[in-house]
Amino acid sequence: MRRAATVLLAACTTAAALTGLTTAPAWAEGDPTGLGHCTGAGPFVCHFDVAPGTYRVSALLGGGAEAGSTGVTAETRRAMLAETPTAAGRTVRRSFTVDVRDPEGEPTGATGTPGLDLTFGGTAPQLAALRVTPVRTPQILLAGDSTVCDQPGDPYSGWGQQLPQYLTDRLTVANHADSGEGSQSFLDNPVLFPALRSRINHGDLVLIQLAHNDKQTGRETYRANLTAMIEGVRAKGGEPVLVTPVVRRWFNADGTLDNGTALLVNGLGVDLPAEMRALATEHRTPLVDLTALTRARVEELGPEGSKALYLYNERRDNTHTSTRGATEYAALVLGELRAQGLVARRAVR
Repeated sequence: MRRAATVLLAACTTAAALTGLTTAPAWAEGDPTGLGHCTGAGPFVCHFDVAPGTYRVSALLGGGAEAGSTGVTAETRRAMLAETPTAAGRTVRRSFTVDVRDPEGEPTGATGTPGLDLTFGGTAPQLAALRVTPVRTPQILLAGDSTVCDQPGDPYSGWGQQLPQYLTDRLTVANHADSGEGSQSFLDNPVLFPALRSRINHGDLVLIQLAHNDKQTGRETYRANLTAMIEGVRAKGGEPVLVTPVVRRWFNADGTLDNGTALLVNGLGVDLPAEMRALATEHRTPLVDLTALTRARVEELGPEGSKALYLYNERRDNTHTSTRGATEYAALVLGELRAQGLVARRAVR
């Protein structure tokens, strides 16, 4: 892969249309809109041959004779921009940041394709121009399992995969979550916590949600593993945030989730969310009680309505979330981060 230039791609149809975007560099003169990197006419699939790193994408959406509606995904199905409407003949500029890494999705999964891949889709996608530039922003790094990770294929989606669409280009999500991982395996595998830790910059948030696969982990071991991660993040200048796990959709006869299966009490009787809450207090670590938040949402929808949040209809799966469920749960996480002052308002779209 080629090392990124200072400005990888500049888009400029007219100065008025692309206010704030710089003139294309000389080597890009043959492709002033950047659309030479794209194929298709809706969705538009765009590829940029860049090295691993953080990149800002500035896209000019719309411009068609009819109204448009465009959403954007990047790399392994990461939701970067929710569907954005544009009136007929009008354009809007939207910017977001993408964490480009190798592998591009789950750390122990398929390598994927080198460089940056973007898909401009939606119900009526319209793309007039785009520019990609390397940047450095604060990060939210994610440590988690299959309910958090960048899932490679439909119908699965982790909440970390949906989180970027809620953020502006002032903040980047780096999702290191990996399917099948518990607190011990995530801590021990060099491509998981050690690799994540090496990427922490001062002030970065590191969200830790590991519990679903700690089915036979003892209390002391579980606490020791999470404590090691908290201390490891802080030693690098990061801010650890414990996130209790999303509930399993496992109802009692009375329509509640007040049981060990739903609330992640493991095979040894260890109440994993309760241990996370206690550790957060002991280590003065911020906590997002996603167990409580998702329990409230699932109980609100009830046994029938909550099926759409999970893959019950597709797989009879009451653990893994659908795109809808992952999107709702990502919003719950962000809401708590905002409420606790961990994410600035200007970083939220």
